[in-house]
Amino acid sequence: MQSTQLKEETDFELCPKFEKMFDILGKKWNGLILEVLMNAGPQRFKDIAHSVAKCSDRVLVERLKSLEEEGLVERCTYTDSSLIEYRLTDQGEDLRPVLESVHKFADCWF
Repeated sequence: MQSTQLKEETDFELCPKFEKMFDILGKKWNGLILEVLMNAGPQRFKDIAHSVAKCSDRVLVERLKSLEEEGLVERCTYTDSSLIEYRLTDQGEDLRPVLESVHKFADCWF
């Protein structure tokens, strides 16, 4: 009986929404891409690539597409030019306090 009670007390399930958010933020480069767009505003691909220099162009394209599909980043094109920029959506901008908390933690502990 005691082992059954212990199992019931330790059963814990992660919230699927929480898991999804960590799946997005946990992918290598995603946090840095979001950070660049958050602090520098809309950026061209080459500018993001320069800021996240260790990320290959192929992976950067994949990550930007993924962040766009998740509704965090928007790809902006302009009819009168070939300029393409990436910017945070309102949803992506709502991550600002999360990334600020990560900064605060890193400053304190690393």
